[in-house]
Amino acid sequence: MLLRLVISAAGAVIGVQLLKSIYRHFHWHLFSPFRYMPGPPNPSWLRGNFWACHCSFHLHPISGDSERPCPQFAQTQEWQAQYGPTFRFHNLLSATTLYTIDTVALHRIVNNGDIYQKAPMVRYNMTQLLGQGLLAVEDEEHTKLRKIMSPAFGLSQITRLTQLFVDKSLELSEFWARQTADDNGWARIDVLSGLKAVTLDIIGLAGFNYNFHALDTEREPTELDGAFRQLFLQIQRRQVRPSTLLRARFPFLRAILRTPKRLVAARRTMDRIGMHLLQEAKAAARSESNEKDSWRRDILTLLVQSNMSKEIPDSQRLSDDVVVAQLPTFFVAGHETTSIATTWALYALALHPEVQTTLRAELLTMGTDSPSLDALNALPYLDKVVREVMRVHSPVVFTNRMAMRDDVLPLGIPYTDTRGIRHDSIVMSKGQMIYIPVAALNRDTRIWGPDAAEFKPDRWDAVPDTAGAIPGVWSHLFSFLGGPHNCIGWRFSLAEMKSLLYTLVRTFEFELAVRPEAIGTTRTAVQRPMLVDEPEKGAQLPMRVRRVETSNATAEVGEEGTGPDPEGIQARRTGSNTSGILRQRVD
Repeated sequence: MLLRLVISAAGAVIGVQLLKSIYRHFHWHLFSPFRYMPGPPNPSWLRGNFWACHCSFHLHPISGDSERPCPQFAQTQEWQAQYGPTFRFHNLLSATTLYTIDTVALHRIVNNGDIYQKAPMVRYNMTQLLGQGLLAVEDEEHTKLRKIMSPAFGLSQITRLTQLFVDKSLELSEFWARQTADDNGWARIDVLSGLKAVTLDIIGLAGFNYNFHALDTEREPTELDGAFRQLFLQIQRRQVRPSTLLRARFPFLRAILRTPKRLVAARRTMDRIGMHLLQEAKAAARSESNEKDSWRRDILTLLVQSNMSKEIPDSQRLSDDVVVAQLPTFFVAGHETTSIATTWALYALALHPEVQTTLRAELLTMGTDSPSLDALNALPYLDKVVREVMRVHSPVVFTNRMAMRDDVLPLGIPYTDTRGIRHDSIVMSKGQMIYIPVAALNRDTRIWGPDAAEFKPDRWDAVPDTAGAIPGVWSHLFSFLGGPHNCIGWRFSLAEMKSLLYTLVRTFEFELAVRPEAIGTTRTAVQRPMLVDEPEKGAQLPMRVRRVETSNATAEVGEEGTGPDPEGIQARRTGSNTSGILRQRVD
């Protein structure tokens, strides 16, 4: 009897939701301001253009000619060429979605967080995965979190952490140098797996004073490592599971389509260990309160110190549960995106050996293996390479926003509707979804010229004036977004990436281990490299890696330079001391 009631109730609710969708469909054709906006035809009432533009797990080969646009964006680029920088397409259940790379429109969207926010269904999914972390909250809760967390991501903190970044980069070099090589010194290495391991170690120590020992393949993974791996696996799976979309879209289904047990178990493990780490951070913060120089500089401890500050009113302090909820966010935002960005950097350098050679020559002019952040930032070609990687190969491909109330969205480039009427603004209704194509904006030919898809670091010698219109937090790019919801860890990520490239490119030569056409990406929000013929193996980027010849390196930089030491990487380390930055945990 109870089962019948549940089935009947579920059927009734589903029927109501379908009627609502049908109503929206006909209402759109009769009254929506978007009905005359140009855009692709709707191929399916159920699917819309969803699979054509985003969230498909299918692989798309990258052309061996890197000068051509990545096929990952081929469909939206085709629409953009046909309909302009602003158009509409149909999402699941034919929900109308606005697509725009108009910088005037984006400026209003990212700088008005009270109007344009993550959709409730997106926030629900993030909360299921990460808890009430910074990525999942809006309004006053977001403002409060940013205020308390910002000091932990400031320039002075990143400057202190750079030694840790460099030390861990050297550990990765040592690890790769031990890999079996052929007679010519080349070893086949999946660079993504190594970079994921080193960035995991870095975020563990820098984030919450926890040593994962991810580069030590002989150690058993820690309990927290296992929980984070399960979280990462669930993130990848949930991007493509229909049940995830249904649960997020229809709240009544959440009692029927339950959260996977493994995710629940992983979250419990993270919360339990996170609470223990929090208590240690609190004890450290109290012991340091009267000391001028603190010995713990991890983000969690600084967050606790900021939360305990007398300048923070009691009403604005974070609860222990909210502080612990930031740990999964640290892991996801501070681990995967940087490892992927650095992987794409090595990919670009392999495709452009002349850029790799020029970069190595500059890096080898430095007389130390342990540069400071100021020294890294003073290397002009390294800076140009990093900027170009983040422009052409931004890890985050797109994001979404929803209008939380009615608004009028201004446009820098007007559009002409299907009736021939010109519009310099868009009437936005509450609930209207917006698709923000980060990668497409970074490659926009109207901003960067006809060679926008090409990897050319020297373009940063003369940045076009049009790039100043991009409302990003860093370097005329949208890779870290902009406005109050910009990536809080952008300085952390860039310093880590520069440290890794500094060490790795000084030490090794890089070539692709497969033909360029064999490498593909997923069309998920974060683009990961994979092999087209081996999708079952997941994300990977196999490369041929060889130690830089000492004689060649010396010839490149001259007698005053510092080339690789034939005695090995460890012999070249000049007094680096990670324990002087953070107390490393012994698990």
